[in-house]
Amino acid sequence: MKRSILWIQLMLLIFILTACGKSLGLQEASGVETGKGADDGNTLVYGSGDYTRINPAMDEHGEINILIFNGLTAHNGKNEVIPCLAKSWEFDEGACTYIFHLEEDVKWHDGEKFTAEDVKFTIEAVMDPENGSENAPNYEDVREITVTDEHTIAFRLAAPNAAFLDYMTMAVLPRHLLEGEDMQESDFFRHPVGTGPYKLADWDEGQAITLVRNEEYFKGASLIERIIFKIIPDDNAKAMQMESGELDLALLTPKDAKIFADKEGYACYDMKTSDYRGILFNFRNEYWTRNRDIIPAVCCAVDRQAIVDAVLLGQGVAAYGPLQRNIYNNEEVEHYDYDPKRAKKILEDAGCTMGSDGFYERDKETVGFVISVGAGDQVRIDMAQAAAQQLEEAGIRCTVDIPAQADWEGQMAYLIGWGSPFDADDHTYKVFGTDKGANYSGYSNQQVDRYLTEARRSDDPSIRREAYDKFQVELAQDPAFAFICYVDANYVADTRLHGIEPDTVMGHHGVGIFWNITEWTLEDHENNG
Repeated sequence: MKRSILWIQLMLLIFILTACGKSLGLQEASGVETGKGADDGNTLVYGSGDYTRINPAMDEHGEINILIFNGLTAHNGKNEVIPCLAKSWEFDEGACTYIFHLEEDVKWHDGEKFTAEDVKFTIEAVMDPENGSENAPNYEDVREITVTDEHTIAFRLAAPNAAFLDYMTMAVLPRHLLEGEDMQESDFFRHPVGTGPYKLADWDEGQAITLVRNEEYFKGASLIERIIFKIIPDDNAKAMQMESGELDLALLTPKDAKIFADKEGYACYDMKTSDYRGILFNFRNEYWTRNRDIIPAVCCAVDRQAIVDAVLLGQGVAAYGPLQRNIYNNEEVEHYDYDPKRAKKILEDAGCTMGSDGFYERDKETVGFVISVGAGDQVRIDMAQAAAQQLEEAGIRCTVDIPAQADWEGQMAYLIGWGSPFDADDHTYKVFGTDKGANYSGYSNQQVDRYLTEARRSDDPSIRREAYDKFQVELAQDPAFAFICYVDANYVADTRLHGIEPDTVMGHHGVGIFWNITEWTLEDHENNG
């Protein structure tokens, strides 16, 4: 368990922006000019959060992963599964086995040959419980991996998994560099080597990660020569550097993105996402053992639309479940619309009484809790503070804490974010399933487990719809989260940048915009006038 908690904390350090720290200009960091002032006209500078490692097998949501690595499959702009390192595949239904035929003549960035042994090594590493990967539930049905030859590999499953091809987008890692290494601590993840369209050129810690074009990329070299992930931990600083021309592309807060809406030289992309926010209740904390029945009152006391309007400036929608942006969404489930009177009735029906201080009490204990939220993400902080105020107005004492790192075992609640634009199994089975790799709340519901398993086991859309309908009903009756809203991804780009597909639905943290990076172009200044 200690190992698991350590990696969860490390994951947060990777993908949640830190609250402090001054970002140097990239000229100071690496001697490279940036943004509109770059000399070569073919360097894209992206405003990025910080990374402490690049480890796609253990962590999710790293925007940089898709530039360095490839999976056997990939997703296109409609989030459909397409070939990548695997040029084709077939499914032997009788043997419940997927057989993948790999691309030939693919090389790792260090020049070594990519083979099926690399694929076997990677998936076995993800499956190994000693490695503590949150992605392990995606492959728990795998019973045997057989390498037939250098370019053929088979996965025999214990039972069908409708999302298996989606999960084969997992970045393949080089066996020759990682065999025998610690998959959490290896220095490889500070010097990653992949097969992707870009390779690591330089990593100036806390300042910038520089990628250069892979001239031997098996799908053809990218049009943009170099991409710099400029580390900017502060949201306001990112907006200022976008405005000053130091950045070519950035994901901004709704408030900051609004500044660029009518500004010459900038293009705004307000992209839909499957990325939701909600209050995660930590069921490992004994408070919820005693008070699980009042969670529906919390859900009714949150004014979701007010938060969308005030914090997101309308760039999002109120949330009631984890599949709202999925074909299997059940609109008929309990939405827990904002209703303070209903919240108070739920509390009073549970035996809570109003105290002299204006807060409910139960068994001589004040009804209330602390929402923890990651430092540096101002939007989440604002959401948590708004929700806390609304809860207090309903008689539930609620405060916000911004710890340096999350205490998944001890905290009471957390302003969580999740969501996947892919198969419905993704970010449901491993998030709400008992003891699964991404179930940070400790939530357990046997009916939820049953329905998620039924949905995973069938590729019949009608059977899956029925199972997901039941899952969503049960989750609403016994909430794991108080869902708040889905957030849009507000990207701002220099108008010299072309190739972004605005209709693609983004994932958690807005991840996904680089899916067609090899086709992007960046005009030089002369051609741009």
